[in-house]
Formats: sequence, structure tokens, C-alpha cells
Amino acid sequence: MSSTWITTRAWLLMLPLLVVMIAVIGWPMADTIRLSFTDARLVGSQGDFVGLANYERMLGGSSFQKALVTTTLFSVVSVAAEIVLGVLAALLLNQKFHGRTLLRALMILPWALPTVVNATLWRLIYNPEFGALNSALIQIGMLDAYRSWLGEPGTALTALIVADCWKNFPLVALIALAALQAVPRDITAAAMMDGAGAFARFRFVIMPYLAGPLMVALVLRTIEAFKVFDIIWVMTRGGPANSTRTLSILVYQEAFSFQRAGSGASLALIVTLLVTVLSLIYVVLVRKSSEMG
Repeated sequence: MSSTWITTRAWLLMLPLLVVMIAVIGWPMADTIRLSFTDARLVGSQGDFVGLANYERMLGGSSFQKALVTTTLFSVVSVAAEIVLGVLAALLLNQKFHGRTLLRALMILPWALPTVVNATLWRLIYNPEFGALNSALIQIGMLDAYRSWLGEPGTALTALIVADCWKNFPLVALIALAALQAVPRDITAAAMMDGAGAFARFRFVIMPYLAGPLMVALVLRTIEAFKVFDIIWVMTRGGPANSTRTLSILVYQEAFSFQRAGSGASLALIVTLLVTVLSLIYVVLVRKSSEMG
């Protein structure tokens, strides 16, 4: 059987999938690109061709710049906290103690919860009238009166980061825990016999096994955090005073709240480009990790 026929048969077998992908992904993407060069409205107007005006207005506007800063801050802080908490949780759960299996199962629950449910739970915790956080802080003397954690620009983003970390750090913990299972026991025991302390064992024995998986978790979580929408929309809708408005929230408001389909499409493509860059970084880092491994 010739290689040409094998290649042709492979393409024929993939043809139904390619048709579905073109219909589901290709056409909407092409239409979005077309819309981004017009001043179309969501309802009533097909719009006229305006060239790069939408892109210039979006990139030069203060709303985009502020949303980009908020998105970057949210991504960096939340992902960094998730990595640290995930590694600490994995190191704990890698030890032998009574109830370890139950604790491992319980740790998965925040990650398994739908994001909308998680956001609703944390919104109740932060409630300014009957929230559990206010009640606990008042009882231990850290607060004199209830605060609106999601209603103040100075605390809203921090509150969102805490909620996001609580949901997603178990994923990092599971990845790190799986990597810890590959650490040879004899190497760890030899390091202890040589007098290496806990930090030295982690730095020189455990960390080399964690580096690759943690890098994958780092980049994957960064991509997810950069395009975050649901948890912020449920908890604050981008407020107060747009202090928690990320790029995804801005895309939604531009396209649907303000009904500017053209500029909304251009902004969506800008966000897609930024996420694509992060994805390419992910591919490069994974390849380097594979070569190092």
C-alpha cells in the first residue's frame, strides 16, 4: 500500500471532523473578523466598513487599558497563590497519617464544584449584612462593624482572588501530588541520612521532580485566569466602579450591554490574540520540559 493512499485515506477519515470544526469554529471566527471591521450594532444595523477604527479605539481607550491591568493583576496574584497553596497541600497529603484518603477526597470538592456555585457561595460569605466572614472577624475582634467586601473598590478584587484560589488550588495540588509519587523513597531517605534538612530536601531532591508538572499547571492556570469571566460576573459583574472589570467582562459589556457588535468583535479578537500568545508560550515551555526530562 503506497504512502500516498495511506495519507489520502487518513484525510478522508478526518474529513467529517474537519467539516464540523469549520462549521462550529471557522465560520463564527470568520464572521467575527468581518464584524470587527464594521460599526455594526447588535440589533438593527448591519454596519458600514470602518477599517481599523474599532481596534484603534479599543487599544487606545482607558477602559481597555484598565481592564488589561486588572486582568494581569488578577492572573498573576491568583495563580501565584494557587501554586504555593497547591504545593503545600500536596506535600501535606503526601505524608502518611490517619484520614489522609478522606482529606484527599475532600480537597477535590472545591475544584469539582461548578464555578457559578462556587461564586454564589463566596458571595454569601462576603455578604455585608449576614456574611460569615464579617461575623467571624467581628467575633475575634478584627472588625468593629460589618464591611461590604464586594462593594468596595479596595477589597473587591482581593475577595475575588481568594474565591478563585479556593476553587482552583486543588488542581495544582493534584498535579503536584501525582509528581511527588514519582520521587524515589531511597533518594529522600539518603538525603535525610546525609543530614539534609526539610528545605534542602525539598530544594534539591523534590523540586526537580515537581518543576515540569508545576510549569504545566502554571501556564494552564495563567491562561484560564487571563480569560476569567464567570466567577467575576456572578460575584461583582465587574464592579464596583469597574474595579474588577477584566477583559472578558469588557468584551461582554461592549458587545451585549452596549450592543456595539463591531467594537465588541474587535475586542474579542484582541483577547483571543493575547490568549493565543499565552498558549504558544505553553507549547514552548512544555517542549522544553520534555527535553529536560
